[in-house]
Amino acid sequence: MAYPATKSKTASRKPQRPGRFSSLTRILWLFFGGGVLGAMLYILAVSVNFLNFFGRMPNLKTLENPRSELASEVYSADGVLMGKYFRENRTPVDYEDLPQNLIDGLIATEDVRFEGHSGIDFKGLAAIPYYMVSGRVRRGSSTLTQQVAKMLFRTREDLNDGRLNHVPGLRTLIIKTKEWIVAVQLERNYTKREILRMYLNTAEFGSNAFGINVAAKTFFNKQPRDLKLEESALLVGLVNGPSWFNPVRNPERSKRRRNWVLSQMSKYAFIDEPAYAAAAAKPIVLQYSVENSNKGIAPYFRAEVSKSLLQWAKETDHDLYADGLKIYTTVDSRMQKYAESAVAEHLKLQQKWFDAHWKGQLPWRDENGKVIPNFLQTSIKRTERYRSLANRFDGNKDSINYYLKKKYKMMVFSWQGEKEVTMSPLDSLAYYKRYLHAGFMAMNPLNGQIKAWVGGANFKYFKYDHVKQGKRQPGSTFKPIVYTAAIDQGYSPCYQRPDVATTFPPVAGRASYTPKNFEGGFSGRTFTIRQALARSMNSITAWLVQKLGPETVVSYAKRLGITSPIEAVPAVGFGSSDVSIYELSGAYSTFVNKGVWTAPMMVTRIEDKNGNVLREFVPQTREALSEETAYLMTYMLQASTTEPGGTSVILKTGFKFPYEIGAKTGTTSNYSDAWFMGITPDLVCGMWVGGEDRSIHFRTGAYGQGARMALPIYGLFMRKVYADKSIGVSTGPFPKPAQPLSIEIDCSRYYGGQRDTIPYDQKLNQTDLEDLDDEDI
Repeated sequence: MAYPATKSKTASRKPQRPGRFSSLTRILWLFFGGGVLGAMLYILAVSVNFLNFFGRMPNLKTLENPRSELASEVYSADGVLMGKYFRENRTPVDYEDLPQNLIDGLIATEDVRFEGHSGIDFKGLAAIPYYMVSGRVRRGSSTLTQQVAKMLFRTREDLNDGRLNHVPGLRTLIIKTKEWIVAVQLERNYTKREILRMYLNTAEFGSNAFGINVAAKTFFNKQPRDLKLEESALLVGLVNGPSWFNPVRNPERSKRRRNWVLSQMSKYAFIDEPAYAAAAAKPIVLQYSVENSNKGIAPYFRAEVSKSLLQWAKETDHDLYADGLKIYTTVDSRMQKYAESAVAEHLKLQQKWFDAHWKGQLPWRDENGKVIPNFLQTSIKRTERYRSLANRFDGNKDSINYYLKKKYKMMVFSWQGEKEVTMSPLDSLAYYKRYLHAGFMAMNPLNGQIKAWVGGANFKYFKYDHVKQGKRQPGSTFKPIVYTAAIDQGYSPCYQRPDVATTFPPVAGRASYTPKNFEGGFSGRTFTIRQALARSMNSITAWLVQKLGPETVVSYAKRLGITSPIEAVPAVGFGSSDVSIYELSGAYSTFVNKGVWTAPMMVTRIEDKNGNVLREFVPQTREALSEETAYLMTYMLQASTTEPGGTSVILKTGFKFPYEIGAKTGTTSNYSDAWFMGITPDLVCGMWVGGEDRSIHFRTGAYGQGARMALPIYGLFMRKVYADKSIGVSTGPFPKPAQPLSIEIDCSRYYGGQRDTIPYDQKLNQTDLEDLDDEDI
């Protein structure tokens, strides 16, 4: 019996359409593969800057040697950092000198998965939408490595020059892509430690501090290795907002940011809860000081050194402000400190006397003692402020005068410290015109090395340098050049000449000229030329100039290194032509250095950032005098400190120096310039004191002469130099020539009964300086 066929359960189902799900899968895979391929092609296109759509990328060589601006450092001869040259104040530090709490704080705050990724934190990228929606975002998606890429290679500035970089939306994508690419390459080329070091040496912390080394010094006056936990947290908190979180301007905001960094360190177990609580409770304690060119050791000297260094850098393709050079100078930091102290101490006292001298009166006077009309109005036209106003208002006098007389709050210099005042520009000019200024230089005459350089009262407020930039009439400090010519041409120190008038006849329309002595007359007595130089007698100097000829004096000045124009006129022996302290110090050094002129020297060597020597400097020298003539001039100059009536006897009687010292004072005819030159066997010092304008000065020689206005700086300086045994300055006698002298130098038989005579003005100097010594030193 046949049974009818029955359907199975399987056969009863509807048949599937062939390939339905497999087709969808293929489509998804195609989209995914296309996306991956597109992303790869996009990244490749960005990497090679396809058709210049995306802008440049750093090449492999640049990645292997990333460059950031490093400040060049200036060191003293005794190894002290004097200051820096920089656009970005950055000095690198090794990883080993970074405290662990700083590293931990940076990682906890900026990139907690730093050790686990290869440049891109994909987990952090995926979490961004959540953080943005929840409002809890505290940091961007950039890893520390990406931030290094951004800082080192300026992906948002220098590498942002493609055709598509200006399209909204695409610009950000392209920048981020470049940072991802560079970050991955950095991770391949450097260790994690090296990347952290790069970050902390490159980051900006505000207040002109770039890199952790400068930041630690700026905010806490510390080396990075000495930072405490709360200090490290504060600096870490600065990197994302140097101005916003600045602890000086925004202390409360800065503290909240610091404590948030500490909480992140606690959250990720870098510190425990007690450590967090203790650090967060501490107040912010700063030792804040922003480095700039106004600060540091010898700012006038560093400004002068930069002029020659910039020329060298231009010739050798270096960048003084970015290459991290090490510049080793000749300055001794101890002598520099003593020089700055001596100048400040003396100028402060002189200013007190000057203000009392002109109290209630205007000090700018003509040759007849009358107030110079419109002095301030004329002077202000030489200022940058006036030129700026003139350009702004097209020379409209009413507008210019309105702003010149408008009062502003400003900080001004005073010997009692900076003070805030309300002044107009004209008021400010009048205020500063009353200040006395000074320049001081000390050099080793045996090798030309400059040991101290003070160009003015205060570099922040008075940028003009009075050592090399400023040139003034040297007065009687020029006389030794006349006596050098005389000695060189056969005159003995014991040669005698009466103190009588010498008249230069009229020549080519120039009136006859009869120089007078400081006291105004002539004694008629006979003096040796050594005595004449000691007493700075104009009459005998004039006679020597007449005998030798002004042209001969000029030629000897040039031999001794004076490069400023010197007029061959009868008054040449009295310093009628302007010279600088720099030149005159070099000239006097020739006497001490056995007749060899040595150019003053500022730098000994330059190294690159890795310590390789780029250049070494040697002294420039030339034979200028015979050894005998040079020694005789040191002997002549010693008379100023040992002879009765010598203009510098105060060094023996007041400052009590028992050593051999040669010296010469100088004063111009109207007391506008006061000079002093001092020599010892291994140190020559030159100094000048006066007003900014020649019309501003004391009215009498009792206050305005070199022995009063300039010499005390030398005494104050040398007292500290001699006392500091670590410097090792010579206290011995001037060395004599190897060959016996050909002329007599013992002039004692010529003195007769004149050795006890001291002119009144010198007694006054001694009394005044002894008073200064008791009351003010």
